[in-house]
This record gives sequence, structure tokens and C-alpha cells, in this order.
Amino acid sequence: MEAPGFWDDPDRSNKQMKELKQLKGTVDQCNELKSQYEDIETLIEMGYEAQDAEMIPEIREELDHFIETFEALRISTLLSEEYDKCNAILKLNAGAGGTESCDWAGMLYRMYTRWAERKGFSIDVLDFLDGDEAGIKSITFQVNGENAYGYLKSEKGVHRLVRISPFNAQGKRQTSFVSLDVMPDIEEDLDVEINEDDLRIDTYRSSGAGGQHINKTSSAIRITHIPTGTVVQCQNERSQFQNKDKAMQMLKAKLFLLKQEANAEKLSDIRGEVKEIGWGNQIRSYVMQPYTLVKDHRTNFESGNVDAVMDGALDGFINAYLKWKSNGAGQTQE
Repeated sequence: MEAPGFWDDPDRSNKQMKELKQLKGTVDQCNELKSQYEDIETLIEMGYEAQDAEMIPEIREELDHFIETFEALRISTLLSEEYDKCNAILKLNAGAGGTESCDWAGMLYRMYTRWAERKGFSIDVLDFLDGDEAGIKSITFQVNGENAYGYLKSEKGVHRLVRISPFNAQGKRQTSFVSLDVMPDIEEDLDVEINEDDLRIDTYRSSGAGGQHINKTSSAIRITHIPTGTVVQCQNERSQFQNKDKAMQMLKAKLFLLKQEANAEKLSDIRGEVKEIGWGNQIRSYVMQPYTLVKDHRTNFESGNVDAVMDGALDGFINAYLKWKSNGAGQTQE
């Protein structure tokens, strides 16, 4: 009997076609860079020949665009880990700070949706819990796009906000914290053994500002992996069975990553991830008063334009993290 051909395996075929599409995109970017470089050379030659200084701003604009495109392509070459090309699943949890932290979680969700829009990525809300008075207590959402996880893995950790809180009647500065967990949306069937006796599965009524696509019945699923305390939730799908399948997929990915982290910790004797959402554990600080500054405490990359950052201008922080990690600095924890 003839062995099955390449195209007889739909999963393998789809994966290979996706890889071909990504490779074609990279080649297109290289060709675009070559074309831009040649255009800049032509403009410079024209400027010299005509002795026309008024061409300098146009040349500078073209050069800035070239550098931006080149930098984006260079950064994409750092996305070489196994699941970097996957979609990303993000979970925001409000921590110390009460209503202020819930509002901060809402602000961060908006920041990441704006960043995704800039990239041409889409967002799917998987689970949502409103704050008691304002904002969001927790939200799980999926960012769909090429290399989404590769970029957004840099955001995992505690985010700290310092501002004059609109919820403080005395107008005092307040500090609040939100944790962000990031994992890849791994579509393949992972080799992760899960004992059914280790799971607690709860159903609850879907809630939150998810829009019409969220089914307002008791179809939402929460799965707790008792040995590790890992909790995953999904309320976005149309049925309880679909929510359970998605939640199990998320649980397998989370347990797979936890196993990888545990192995890395044994190999390099590094300190495990700090779980507390509070003082001293933040990866990044966003200061809005008395001055404006966003600073990443791992890479020391910073921006004084807080409004731009909150409107999705995160590429500088993401790129700095990827460079920092590629240089080996990300392998140790202070």
C-alpha cells in the first residue's frame, strides 16, 4: 500500500502552507528594503547633481522609513523560539489597589488592543470579570496575528501605575498593580498528561462587556488544576463543550510552559517567577504624576510620552526586551 502523501495530512499541509506564507512575507520585506535603498541612493544623487538642499527633508523621511522597516525585519529574526509564531493568550488580573487597580487593568487592556490594531492583529475576548465599581477585575483575551506570542511574551509580569487617582477624594497620588500572564495559543496536541482526578471543573454564567458573541447562559467553564493551582477560564465560545475544549487547550499550554520553566530553573539555578502582585515585583512602571515616564526595569528602556505608550506605542519596549533576551540577559533573574 502506498504511503500517504504530504497533502493527505491536512494538519501538516496547513502548517507548511502557513510557514511558506510567512517566508514569502519575509522575502517581500527584503525586496521592499532593497527598493527603498535604491530610491534613497537615487534621491541623493539627484540632490548632488542639482545642488538642491530642499531635497534633504524628503531624503531624511525616506531614510527614516528605511530604518524603521529594517529594524522591524531585524527584530523579527530574534523570534526564533518554538512557539513565537503562535497567537498569544493574555490574562490581566487587578492586584493591590482596589478600584484603582481595576481601572488600571482596563487601561492596560485598551493599550494592548490599540497595539494589536497597529499591527493589524485581531482580538478575541475569552473571559471577562467587571470591577465592582469601575474597570476590570480580570480579563483573558487572545491576540491573533503572526508572531503575536513572540512579541507579547515580553509583557509577562507585574505592571505598576503611579498617578493622582480619580477615585481618591483627597487627590493624592496612588500606586496600583496589575499582573499580566502571557502564553502561546498552541493548536497542536501537546504531550501533557493530565489526571482527570486533578481537575475541578466549574460552570458559571457568562458575564462582562463581551458583546453579542458571548452566550449569556451557564456555559462558561472554569478549570482548576489542583496540584499546581493553575486556573483557566473560557466563556467566549457558543457552547459549554466548545468552552471546555478551549479551556483544556489553554490548560495544556500553561502546564507545558510551567514544565519548561521548571526545567530551565533546574538547569540554570535561577529563581522562580514571583507570583505576588505588588511592591518590588514589577517589570515596568508607568508614572503619570508628578512627572511622566514609562520605564522597563529589565532593559532600562524608557519613554517620557506616557500618552503614546497607553495608546499602543509598545514596539520600543518589545524590541528592547527581545534584544536584551537574545544577549542572554533574560536567562537570569535579579
